[in-house]
Parts: sequence; C-alpha cells; structure tokens
Amino acid sequence: MTDGKRRRGLAAASALLGGVLVLSACSGGGDSGSDGKDTSQAQVDEAAAKKSSEAQIKITPKDGSDNASINNSAAVTVSKGTLTEVKMTTADGTAVEGEISADKKSWKPSVQLERATTYKLAATAKDSEGLAAHENASFTTVSPDNSFIGNFTPDDGTTVGVGMPVSINFDKAITEKAAVQKGITVSSSSGQEVACHWFNANRMDCRPDEYWQENSTVTLKLALDGVEGAEGVYGVQQKTVTFKIGRNQVSYVDAETKQMKVTQNGKTVKTIPISAGAPENKTYEGQMVISEKFKETRMNGATVGFTDDDGKGEYDIKDVPHAMRLSTSGTFIHGNYWGAKSIFGSVNTSHGCVGLADAKGAGDPNTPGAWFYDNSIVGDVVVVQNTGDKTIAPDNGLNGWNMSWEQWKAGSAV
Repeated sequence: MTDGKRRRGLAAASALLGGVLVLSACSGGGDSGSDGKDTSQAQVDEAAAKKSSEAQIKITPKDGSDNASINNSAAVTVSKGTLTEVKMTTADGTAVEGEISADKKSWKPSVQLERATTYKLAATAKDSEGLAAHENASFTTVSPDNSFIGNFTPDDGTTVGVGMPVSINFDKAITEKAAVQKGITVSSSSGQEVACHWFNANRMDCRPDEYWQENSTVTLKLALDGVEGAEGVYGVQQKTVTFKIGRNQVSYVDAETKQMKVTQNGKTVKTIPISAGAPENKTYEGQMVISEKFKETRMNGATVGFTDDDGKGEYDIKDVPHAMRLSTSGTFIHGNYWGAKSIFGSVNTSHGCVGLADAKGAGDPNTPGAWFYDNSIVGDVVVVQNTGDKTIAPDNGLNGWNMSWEQWKAGSAV
C-alpha cells in the first residue's frame, strides 16, 4: 500500500469510529426500557413529583364565574393540608376581609360581597411535609339587572302593633312566585298559622287569620339567595329578621257619633272626640293599620287629587301635628289645630282624614292628638265605621285585614 492509500484508509477508519462515538454520546449512558423511555429521565420526573405538595385547594365559585352569589361565594377549602394564606381583592386591588377557620381547613369573607363586582382570590396551603400549593380564581357577582331584592317591613328588632303584617315589596316583577314564596317563611312564637298573599308581581304580604297575639315574637326568614324569581333574575338575600308584637291596641272611629274608642285587650281605655271626612269627602271604612308616624308633616291637597281651578291644592298645611298614616293614598289620623274646637265630636269636616283636637307646633302633650300619638305605635289598628264610603282596598296601605281569610289564602302561590 502506498503512503497515500494508507493515509486515506486511516482517515476513513477514523471517520467511521468518530461516527460511532458521536452516536454513543447522543444516546446517553443509561439503558432504555422496552417503551423507549430514558430510565434516568423517568427517575428525574418521579423525584420532581415527590417534591410537589399533596395539599388540594378548592375555590368556589369556579374561576371565570359570573352571576355569583353575594352571600355564599368566595369559599376556600383544602384537603390533605392546611391553609396558610388567603387574599381576596376587588379588581382594583381593594382588600376584602376574611378569616381562616380554627382548623385551617377553610376560609370565607367576613363581609357581604357587593353586586356587579369582580373579585380575585389567591390561596396558599401546605401539606404535612411543609410543601406549599397555590390556587387562584376570579369571579364576578350577580349584577343588579340580574338580581332582585325584597324590601320588607317591619324592621328587625322593632316592636309593632297587633295588626302589622309582614309586607315585602320586590324591586323586580316576580314571575316565579311559587319559587320565591318557598324561600320565605314567617312564623310566630304564638303558633298562629301564617299565610302569604300576592297582591301583584311585586308585592307579597303575610299575616295570620286574626291579629297577632300580644307579646309574641314573629320571625321572617329570607332564603332567596340564588332563587330565580324571573328569567335570568336571581335573589340575593339570605337573612333572618325578628320583631315583637306589643300590647293589643285597636281603636274604633265612628263617623256617626264622631267619637273614637281606644281599646286595649278589648277594654276601652279612652274615648276621644273626632272629626272625620265631610259628606262630600267621606273617609274610607275598614280596618286600617298605622304604617308611619310623624310628629309634624306637610299635607298638600294637590298630592291626593284635591285641587282648585288653578290646579293648586285645596289645602296646604306645612305643620300638621301628630300625623299617622293609614293608607298609601293619603288617609291619616292626625292632630288639627286650625279647626274650631267645637267641630270635634259634632261635625265631620275633613277631606277624608280623621282629625283630633291639637295644638300648633305639636308641643302640648295634653291635647287629644298628642295623647293618641304618644300612645300609638306602628302596627296598631284603627277601625273606621259608619262613614258611608266604601271599604278601603286591602293593598292601599297595610290593610290586608279587609280581606277574608279564605280570600287571603287564595292569593298564595304555594
């Protein structure tokens, strides 16, 4: 072999050997399994997995939810671990107060959420080995357009008269009345049966057959959170309200005798001369419940349809003393300082209200108007008789007592 041929042969052998060496270097130094996976890489993956926390965090509602509850959302729980930190903020970064449970297994906000608000949650937990796990979520609460609330009376913690119904006015028309009514319960410590009646799509009142028993306690429970009241419109309230029934006071106004008898537990405690509606402006008859009290208030005839030829109110009294509302349409029982004292007990002169002798400024406690105001509470009943006018409509004020028990129960949706 010539020197040139020998060098070419060595070069070829060297190239072949180099190819084998390169191939060996790329295939790694370990064995491959039957599935072709590198055994050393599997060991690395397994080791990494062992270093992950076993703690499993769950946030509700799920990430990206909308129309979320303002009461029951933002719950964080953990299994196989304990929570170490939870942060909740609005979209603009405002912090929301919350508290981790004593066992560190759950968290919830300590304040009610706002409607139509986007919230962000970031939670951290650790397992028994101290390894940390993290979870994040964002959701938006139900908007006012997609939710309804019921404005109710009486207020929590108040003491009211025996005629006070539970009256709920919804801010959206309710088409799913049965579903909404099932989410509302009214009960009395007296054990009286309570039924609810829908006057229209926005109002439902609840009462017993007879007046509430004195000194009893009435409980209203609203479990409306998530209840669909109309298509795409959900309830957001979840609360319990209690109020107490006071002494049993019912007053009887007789437009013929022009006298009012104030009774407690069926016994007359005071008789007061009155002046009811004039023959051309008779006072409604029926059972009326005091819904509001004003030491002084303005009464303008134009607001209830009494106007003169110029369209102005037939009367405009800016300081009517000791006024108590009996109807939505403007019927009051109130003090009267502008009429002659001789009219009370002898002639009906008003535009439909019941007037009692009183003093201007509502500062004299010795007048009949002041006495009746001081001895009346919201929810007391005033029964007006012998006026010659029609019975007041049950939904004109809190006056559902002017409907028979059978009629009342027929208005229930359940």
